[in-house]
Amino acid sequence: MIDLKNKLFALSTADGIGNIADASNLAFDMLSKYCPCEKADSLTVMGFLKGESDYTLMLDAHIDQIGMVVTDVDDNGFLTVKNAGGIDIRSLPSRRVTVHGKEKITAVFCSTPPHLASGEKTYDNITDIKLDTALGKKAKDIVSVGDYVTFANTPRELINYRVCGRSFDDRAAVACLITVAEQLSSKTLPINVAFVLSDGEELGLRGIRTASFKVNPDEAVAVDVSFGDGIGISSEECSPLGSGAMIGFAPTLDSKISKKLVSLCEKKNIPYTSEIMGSKTGTNADMISVNREGVKTGLVSIPLRNMHTDVEIADLKDLQSVCDLICEYVLSGGVKDV
Repeated sequence: MIDLKNKLFALSTADGIGNIADASNLAFDMLSKYCPCEKADSLTVMGFLKGESDYTLMLDAHIDQIGMVVTDVDDNGFLTVKNAGGIDIRSLPSRRVTVHGKEKITAVFCSTPPHLASGEKTYDNITDIKLDTALGKKAKDIVSVGDYVTFANTPRELINYRVCGRSFDDRAAVACLITVAEQLSSKTLPINVAFVLSDGEELGLRGIRTASFKVNPDEAVAVDVSFGDGIGISSEECSPLGSGAMIGFAPTLDSKISKKLVSLCEKKNIPYTSEIMGSKTGTNADMISVNREGVKTGLVSIPLRNMHTDVEIADLKDLQSVCDLICEYVLSGGVKDV
């Protein structure tokens, strides 16, 4: 699992939001070692492995991340930002970030000292929490309205195969798909495989809309993160870290794919849990399923704690389970003959 960890940490450290393509460029370089690749746009990466039939399975994981965009720079070097994607506002005060201006600078979200706060300080809007650049009037020479802001935390190893960092949503799944490509690249495949590392999921499932139209797959499996167990989360809403791949069941998903994924886990002794969703999944799987005339779509997820923060926690054993499951699914031919 060391290689998986190294892939995840490298991808987590790179940024991919708006016109910043560091993560996409890195993923392109990593994936192109194992299959021919192309860029569908400035951020979406696609790779292809040829199989023995004309049937195509598309595997998707989104490469973009949550972040912020600067909306104001005042004379004292304080910035106002709005979120680009779902930000947990509760976690922002005192967080360190990177501002992608004319040059990269470090800034910190302001935090009112408890000695001066009257009661518990809460925020309803991200624009109420200013960013301190410590640059004073010089800030306007470096930072402009429209510049992007990303979390600056670096990934860390914890214990028992647990890791912590930013953008594990969804770089954990990207690391898995690159690993799957590596493992399948030397094998004879019964079907074609298209790897899509899509942009814009955090902004409304945008990138996969165009990428899936271009690939036009016969079936697809989206790989994302979902809710890991934690304080204040009911067992019905999550899966424990270390319990394996989360296999999705939902009205928007193809039941044959979900059932085959479960069958493979049980046959190959791959740890898994079932994730039951009463309506849509909230992932790229929803968009893929209505591509063109419709695509049979499944969903495999990785349990994640502290989602949409810069201290997301995952278990490398879960990533390994996802890799093992996806490899077995490809080698079995998906649901081509089911």
